Amino acid sequence: MKSFYDFNAESPQERQERNRLYPELASFHIALREELSEEEYQQFYKAEKEISQKRMPLNQTTRHQWITA
Repeated sequence: MKSFYDFNAESPQERQERNRLYPELASFHIALREELSEEEYQQFYKAEKEISQKRMPLNQTTRHQWITA
């Protein structure tokens, strides 16, 4: 499943899907954009996206293997 930051915010269809899948996070980002300057918001968004991408391998399904003694 795509993270909030994997969607293309420039695409209206992807933005709509992202907001449908992550309504609370979308509302948070809307409020944040109103409070921060565009530069501050872009820095925050970029940092959050980097963190999200670093954590993705932990969220992906791994192959289970039985351990025998």
